Amino acid sequence: MFGVRAPGRSVAHLTYDGLYALQHRGQESAGMAVSDGEELVVVKDMGLVTNVFNEYKLAGLQGHLAIGHTRYSTAGASSWHNAQPVYRHAGGMPFAVGHNGNLTNTAALADEAGMLPGTFGSDSDLLAELVARRLEGSGRAGDLADAVCEVLPSLAGAFSLVICDRDRLIGVRDPHGFRPLSLGRLGDDGWVLASETPALDIAGAIWVRDVDPGEVVVIDGDGPASRHPWPAGAVEPRLCLFEFVYLARPDSRLYGQELQGARVRMGELLARSAPAAADLVIGVPDSGIPAAEGFARRSGIPYATGLVRNRYIGRTFITPGQSDRVQGVRRKLNPLRGVIEGKVLAVVDDSIVRGTTTAAMVGMLREAGAREVHLRISSPPYRWPCYYGLDTGTRAQLIAANLSVSEVEEYVGADSLAYLGLDDLKEATGAPLAGFCDACLTGDYPTEVPVAVGRPLALPVP
Repeated sequence: MFGVRAPGRSVAHLTYDGLYALQHRGQESAGMAVSDGEELVVVKDMGLVTNVFNEYKLAGLQGHLAIGHTRYSTAGASSWHNAQPVYRHAGGMPFAVGHNGNLTNTAALADEAGMLPGTFGSDSDLLAELVARRLEGSGRAGDLADAVCEVLPSLAGAFSLVICDRDRLIGVRDPHGFRPLSLGRLGDDGWVLASETPALDIAGAIWVRDVDPGEVVVIDGDGPASRHPWPAGAVEPRLCLFEFVYLARPDSRLYGQELQGARVRMGELLARSAPAAADLVIGVPDSGIPAAEGFARRSGIPYATGLVRNRYIGRTFITPGQSDRVQGVRRKLNPLRGVIEGKVLAVVDDSIVRGTTTAAMVGMLREAGAREVHLRISSPPYRWPCYYGLDTGTRAQLIAANLSVSEVEEYVGADSLAYLGLDDLKEATGAPLAGFCDACLTGDYPTEVPVAVGRPLALPVP
């Protein structure tokens, strides 16, 4: 998500640049809402930012205020209707909403509002509808910030939001702060909100601070003002630990730490706890490379580039559909035979979720002549589904929930397999005492989740 209020600047171009910097967080659709103070225009479509927008479209989006969004579907189909920002007109005013995360109480919210199943396309659509109804029922035309603050305490789950009307930009983080959101300053009177700090950098904004868990930031002509609609006891910071492992860019800063350094430390601690007798250390591009560098540094084993990544292929983890993810591995990665043939490899990756893409990658290395493949993972086993903004499937689809480490090792075809421990992972973040959500690794969910999360139901199909 990206939002900007900057009179006198081309906010559509700034939003385009911000979304381009955040493309890794969602590759299914892109959109933006732009206001000139009179009209709020929304443009969105399926595809990457560069497919949806061109110079012609951007030139036609004039205004002083904009929000933008790139979508990775976790609730609701991957369709044009569910592309964001979500638009509504209520209480005499238009507004638009961008949402990062996943609501966990949509059924209860819809039932309370008297909405039938299927009448809203996604949890984000439902959220916008609840705000619209509050505006319509309040009789206070133009009081969007109040309507948002009245709706927020009824929501459960993960929701970082950017919202705008004709003249105001609003940023929200849920009381656990599952998903990141930062505030930046642009010149004398410009303000920017972004899911990750590199989007501030590309817009030329200076990072001011992170939006706090449980905070609503309302930005108008007087600058930002904070509201806190939740009681203090409801605020418990639990930033997603997987942001550090995989989701966020390596040049992003979370909890004051640059992720590149944190991921290198993950590899160093992994080499200490799970050494491997190998000729070379290679990383799985892109998110496994910093940890591989740390592993090589700590172990003294030479680091080499053994897998080449096609830069025109997106992230296979966030591709909808398992068959697409498997085929995406071969499209995305190709081994360097001259480097790895006849070698014993220590292969470092950030995680194993379903296992099939890892198995495909190990098979590629063996086909290219690797003598042994010792797999090292810079996070603990991923055993529990995420309900806070990652589409990782059910426990039945999570390989580590169904198989022991030795069985996973056999399934993916590695000569050995070892994971980084949870305490080491938190130490590597550089903020081990900060609040984290590690539910995907431990099953300790900070909120109620919508389905039972007990024992796995079935083994994955090889």
